[in-house]
Amino acid sequence: MFERKILTKKYWKRAFRRKRDAIASRLFDTRLGRDILVNALGPRVKTMTVDCGDHVLSFSPADYIGRKVFRKGHFERDHVDRLLSVLRERGLLRKGTALLELGGNIGTQTCYFALSGAYDRIVSVEPDPRNFRLLAINIADNGLQGRVTAVNCAAGDREGQLDFYLNHKNHGKSSALRQGSTDEKISVPVRPVSDILLRAGIDPADIGLIWMDIEGYEPVACRSMNVLMSRKVPLYMEFTPAFYGEDQTRNFIVDLARYYSECLVFFEDGEQTMKVIELPTKGEQFDVLFLR
Repeated sequence: MFERKILTKKYWKRAFRRKRDAIASRLFDTRLGRDILVNALGPRVKTMTVDCGDHVLSFSPADYIGRKVFRKGHFERDHVDRLLSVLRERGLLRKGTALLELGGNIGTQTCYFALSGAYDRIVSVEPDPRNFRLLAINIADNGLQGRVTAVNCAAGDREGQLDFYLNHKNHGKSSALRQGSTDEKISVPVRPVSDILLRAGIDPADIGLIWMDIEGYEPVACRSMNVLMSRKVPLYMEFTPAFYGEDQTRNFIVDLARYYSECLVFFEDGEQTMKVIELPTKGEQFDVLFLR
């Protein structure tokens, strides 16, 4: 009788666990469930890897971008698709060209561009050592070593070292500009774009697109891209007057207008073609594609 009670208890425990696990599996296979799960993970979990369908991505679950990837299966992949569509419609996609990606982060957009087949080579530049480690992993895990060159430095107007501030909540917000009192200051190497391309074995004449997301350091990086911009290589960037300040934004616009006359601006409420010199000097962040 005693043994029967033990066996019955074990049976119901196993049955309960199976039912519990089945319910949890269904819950965590939803976007809400994934949101609950990734936000509940403690600091012991440093890295996660997910199957995103046509590629895999490794990320830190403590990071904003990583949590987005886990919940949605991508991070702003639609921005890459939108940009490629615009370039294709305007006849600005050339076969055999290379992509220069400044601010590669963990390689989300790197993978999307590589999977699109739009560019033969990609040079992905990322100064944050935490992001760069994952960028290298994601390049290797997706078999992109032959097409993507990852460079662990910042892009600037000189070679040397640069104070860099790590954002611990959103690694994509780490920047050469201090944005929060809790940001951690480190030193990272900085190199001009011309030197980055030379070491990567890329002819500047082969660059077909510059994608830039470097959290306010864009004006400095652009000063080392005169050769590319004089050829009117399409330049896509996050443009943030709030970072630059009104005077620096105005000066930056004047500098850009020396190379480009027309741009396509992606506001939250839609797209707008405008003259570069007419770009807003105030306001929050928006994406802009400098065309010609």
